[in-house]
Amino acid sequence: MAISSESFTSQTFHYLMKNRLAVIGGILVLLVFILSIFAPLIAPYSPSTIDIKNILVGPSISHPLGTDDLGRDVLSRMLWGGRISLEVGFVAVGIATVIGILLGSIAGYYGGWVDSLIMRAVDIMLSIPTIFLVLAVIAILEPNIINIMAVIGLTSWMEPARLIRAEFISLKEREFVIAARAIGSSDRRIIMKHVLPNGLSPILVSATLGIGGAILIESALSFLGLGVQPPTPSWGSLLSSGKDNIEIAWWLSAFPGLAILITVLGYNLLGEGIRDALDPRQRE
Repeated sequence: MAISSESFTSQTFHYLMKNRLAVIGGILVLLVFILSIFAPLIAPYSPSTIDIKNILVGPSISHPLGTDDLGRDVLSRMLWGGRISLEVGFVAVGIATVIGILLGSIAGYYGGWVDSLIMRAVDIMLSIPTIFLVLAVIAILEPNIINIMAVIGLTSWMEPARLIRAEFISLKEREFVIAARAIGSSDRRIIMKHVLPNGLSPILVSATLGIGGAILIESALSFLGLGVQPPTPSWGSLLSSGKDNIEIAWWLSAFPGLAILITVLGYNLLGEGIRDALDPRQRE
């Protein structure tokens, strides 16, 4: 290739660091990630500890984000809920990305009826609103975190598939692929060693943006009572429990909603920044 992987990575990082919004997004993502990962050490209370003496207490020194209708500390539940949201986001996007890469690679490399068949499946899936499809499946299955991650992943692979297919169509006629065929390399080796590594850039962007989308879907499901079930905390369930007391306990809805906003905004800003950094047209 004209540019080594090391120089390409360093150039991409350089342009990413020049994008202030991307840097802000990265800081937000890193902050939420650190707080969630270290929740067992940071959380001042157990997320399930009930304190009937401190029911619906507003933000204070002992409870910085207040307490809920069972006297549980909102800050502790939000920190632990962040772990659930991030787990769902990363695992669901991982499932979607693996499926999308597999099907998109096959469609883009072989073309013909294989491509048509896979793309028609993509069109059918895209014609169904994702949230309604997820709701229908979750309503049938038991609403637990494993089913939620699987369902979101299995209904979100279409965009990665289309992106990787487009990259394969562009790359499969390049000189290095033709040379690999000429020396007798198998299709599997060409795909895995030559084409796929050069076509993963848009997938990185899609995955970054997809994490925010998966967190939103999980929050919506938990808000509707079809997501992570109590007493396990998640941002969506915290929002749901807060709506019944929103007139007297604004903090129950405000802080979880702000956490969702900051997290999704962070991933969107970072994803857009990565997209710009990987676009040669942005480099002057």
